[in-house]
Amino acid sequence: MAVAEPTLEIEALLHDGGARFVIGCDEVGRGAIAGPVAVGLCVVDARIGVMPTGLRDSKLLSEKRREELAPLAVEWALYSAVGLATATEIDSVGIIAALGLAGKRALAKLHVDGAAVRQSVILLDGSHDWLSPALTTKLAVKTRAKADRDCASVAAASVVAKVHRDRLMISAHDRTPGYGWASNKGYGSADHFAAIAELGATDFHRRTWLHGDVELSDD
Repeated sequence: MAVAEPTLEIEALLHDGGARFVIGCDEVGRGAIAGPVAVGLCVVDARIGVMPTGLRDSKLLSEKRREELAPLAVEWALYSAVGLATATEIDSVGIIAALGLAGKRALAKLHVDGAAVRQSVILLDGSHDWLSPALTTKLAVKTRAKADRDCASVAAASVVAKVHRDRLMISAHDRTPGYGWASNKGYGSADHFAAIAELGATDFHRRTWLHGDVELSDD
C-alpha cells in the first residue's frame, strides 16, 4: 500500500488566510524512558520551493533515510531549529510542560524577527496544544492530527528533530554503553529495562518513568 506523501496544501491555506510564515512543529522522544524530549521547527512561506523528494513523517522512514533527508529538509526550509528539555526537567515538571519548554527553546533559536513570528502560524502535530501555555508572547497555534504525515513543514520538522535527538542518544551510548541507547534511542525495550535492573538508572533516565525502586548508577 502506498505511503501518504505530505503536501503544502494546509500551509497554502494558512498563507492565504494571512500567515506570513507557517512554522511546522513536531516533537520526538515523548515516550522514551531516557534522554531529552526534542521539538523541531521548520519555517516555510508562500514561495517555498518543492519539498525534498521522499520527505515523510520521520516514523515512516528508516534511520538511514532520515539521515539523508535531514540536511535536505534544513536546506529546504527558510529556517529550522530544535529545542530540548532534559530528562531531569521532564521528571521535575512533567512531560507536557517539558514539551512546551523544548518548543519555547526551539522558537528562541529561530533567526526570524519577533514581528514576523507574530504574523505567522505554528502548525502543531496532534490535537493538543502543549506549546501555547509555555509561551510568554501569544502566538497563533493551529493543531492538526496527523500533520506530520500530511503537512510538509511538519514532516520536515519531525525529521530534523528525530535525527538531532538520535545523534544525542548515540553520543550518550558512546559515553555509557551498557543501556543500548545507540539502538533503542532511549525507548523502553526489554533489553533496556534489563540493563537498568542490572546497572541501575543514570541521570540520563527519566526516573519518574521507571517502575519500582531503581538504584542510581555511579556513571
